[in-house]
Amino acid sequence: MKICRFDDNKLGVVEGDSVKDVSAVARQLPAVTWPVPHGDLFIAHLDKMIPLMREAAKTAPAIPLAKVKLLSPVANPPRIIAAPLNYALHVQEAADPALNHGVHMPGHEGFATPIDKYGLFLKSQTGLIGAGETVVLQWLDRRNDHEIELGVIIGKGGRNISREDALKHVAGYSIALDMVVRGPEDRSFRKSADTYSVLGPWMVTADEIADPDSLDFSIEVGGEVRQRSNTRDLICDVRDLIVRASNVYALYPGDVIMSGTPDGVSSVKPGGVMHCRFEKIGEMDVRVG
Repeated sequence: MKICRFDDNKLGVVEGDSVKDVSAVARQLPAVTWPVPHGDLFIAHLDKMIPLMREAAKTAPAIPLAKVKLLSPVANPPRIIAAPLNYALHVQEAADPALNHGVHMPGHEGFATPIDKYGLFLKSQTGLIGAGETVVLQWLDRRNDHEIELGVIIGKGGRNISREDALKHVAGYSIALDMVVRGPEDRSFRKSADTYSVLGPWMVTADEIADPDSLDFSIEVGGEVRQRSNTRDLICDVRDLIVRASNVYALYPGDVIMSGTPDGVSSVKPGGVMHCRFEKIGEMDVRVG
């Protein structure tokens, strides 16, 4: 199932070029009081919601996708967890001083992978937007780059998750954009500006993607292909990322893991449009302002 959030926080099921408005189903979510539990309420109850949405979609009116504003499919992510330097060719291109500024050097001598050396990092969850919103550049005097990645949405929380069980904790997948301004500051700061995390165009439930580590994807800007790869080239695959994250802190429903980006990162300017494609997920156009 393809599940979206659109317009003024409506809930939708995507079918072809249309979305079925099943917002009424959200009334079945349990009421919560302060202190609100960790995690996204909808994602936490996804197993209960899916059959209700499927039934509601049978009679719900179809709205053309072109007429709705797509928001992030996760409304309240507890965290956005990101992976640095997780494709070999991106490790090589990161040797360019225009990317590392002499601070975040790509070498990982003595470590099995760059992530073993640098670890995962966090992005501000309040900076998350959807495909129908605009990336607003914050540092117009500096280089701002696109980084297309697989977005892994945690459905079932847990700590110290085993590799064998890792994918059982996934609710679904989306296309992710990990936007970044180049400079000497810490990654988390340079990647956490408002609108610098994009998730969309919807969430494809995990049952529709048997192997997240074998997906073709690409991004074009102005008709020019900038990045093209396959998730099979991940240094630390999806299972590994879930294991590593859960070994540091408990994961919660709605946590988003961004898998890392391949080579080809390059700058975007206000007025540009980033066209993203991901096998088994879909396509989205994201505007830059």
